[in-house]
Amino acid sequence: MLVTETQQAASGGTTAEETTGDAEAAEAAQASGASGLEAEAPRWWHLRPADSMALLIWFFWHVATYIYMVLAAPGRTDAPMLDRLTPWDSDNFITIAQYGYDGSPGMPDAPKLTAFFPGLPLFLRVLHVVVSDWSLAIVLVTLVGSAVVAVALSRLGESYREGSGTWTVLAFFLSPFAVFMLAGYSEAPFLALAVPAWLLARRGRWEAAAVCAAFASSVRISGLFLAAGLAVAFLVSDNGLRSTGWRKAPWLLVPGLPVLAYMLYLWHRTGMPMAWKQAEADYWGRFPEKPWTVFLNTWDRSLNEPVLQTSYREEMIAAGVLVALIVWQVVRRRWADFAYLAPQAVALLAMSSFYMSVGRASLLWWPLYLSVGVTAVRRPWVFMAYLAVAAPVMAINVGNFTTGAWVG
Repeated sequence: MLVTETQQAASGGTTAEETTGDAEAAEAAQASGASGLEAEAPRWWHLRPADSMALLIWFFWHVATYIYMVLAAPGRTDAPMLDRLTPWDSDNFITIAQYGYDGSPGMPDAPKLTAFFPGLPLFLRVLHVVVSDWSLAIVLVTLVGSAVVAVALSRLGESYREGSGTWTVLAFFLSPFAVFMLAGYSEAPFLALAVPAWLLARRGRWEAAAVCAAFASSVRISGLFLAAGLAVAFLVSDNGLRSTGWRKAPWLLVPGLPVLAYMLYLWHRTGMPMAWKQAEADYWGRFPEKPWTVFLNTWDRSLNEPVLQTSYREEMIAAGVLVALIVWQVVRRRWADFAYLAPQAVALLAMSSFYMSVGRASLLWWPLYLSVGVTAVRRPWVFMAYLAVAAPVMAINVGNFTTGAWVG
C-alpha cells in the first residue's frame, strides 16, 4: 500500500509538508490553535469547492447504484425497493424502535436485540414523528448520513494534502462494501459522527470531537475504538496535550458514557451488563477464539459452502487488508490510527468463530481511503489500480445484497 509522507501526521501533530494553505493562512491558523484548513473556512456549514464535488460524487453514486438495483432485479427478486434496502439488521433496528428491546409480540428470538446499540433506534423513534414509514425512515438516515460522510471525508483528505479530498471520497464510495451506504444499517450514521470527530480532533477542537464520538458510541461499540484513537491523538499531537495540558483530557471520557449507560440498562434489565456481547455469542457465534482457528474455520466454510464461497473469500481478503493497514500505521508511526484500528482487528479476527462482517467493517477504516486519496494526487495510477479491483466487487455486492443473495 502506497502512502505519501504527508500522511504521517495522522498520528497527531501537523508537519510543514502537510500544511497546504499559503504561509499567511498557516500563520493565522497557528496563532488561533486551528489548522490551515479551518482558517480558510471558519464556518463548518460553508461549502467549499471540494465539498460540492464530494456531494456530486455522493449523488451520482446513488443514482448509479439505484439504476444497478433496478437492472439486477429481474429474475432474482420482485421485492419492493425499500424492502430490498432494509433486510436483516435493518429489521432489528426497526423492531427496537417500534417495540423496544422486548421485541414485537411473540418474537421468539427477542434476546438477540440487545446486540444492537440504542442510538439508531432512538433516532428512528424521533424521526417517526415526521416519517411514518419505518423502512423509509432508516433509509433516509443512511442517505443523509452518507452525504455527511462524503463531505467530512473530503475535508479530512484535504487536511492531509490539497486535492486529495475528491480522490478519498471516490475511493470510499467505490469500496467493495459501499452497499451499506445504501442500506438501512448503522455504518452511515456511525461514520457521519466518527469522521467529523476525527477531523475536529485534528483541528484541536477536543470538546466537539468528544461529543461527536459519544453519539457515535451510542450507535456502535466501535465508538470505543474511536475514543481510543482520539485519546492517543490527544497525547501525541501538537494541538493536544502539548498545547492544552491536561485541562481538556476529561473530555476524552465522554465517548464512553453512552456505552456505560447502555450496560447499566442491560444490567438492570437482564442482570448482565454484557448482555449485548452474550447475544452476539448466542445468535451469531461471536465468541473468543484463537486468530488462526478463526481463519481456518472461515477457510473451511469457503470450501464447504459453495453458495457463500465468494462471501467468505471476501471476508478473508478484508481481514488481510486490515492486518496490512495496521502494520502500515506502525511503520509510519501513526499511533492514533493504530489505536483506532488495532482494537477492531481484535474484535473482528479473534472474537468470532469465523470471519463475519469484516468486509462491512472495512467502511470504518478511513485511514485506508485516505491512503488511496492522498497517494492518488501524485500517483493517479494507484487509484486506477484500486478502482480496477474495488469497483467490480462493489457492483457485485450491491446486486447480491439488494436481491437477497447476501446470505445465499
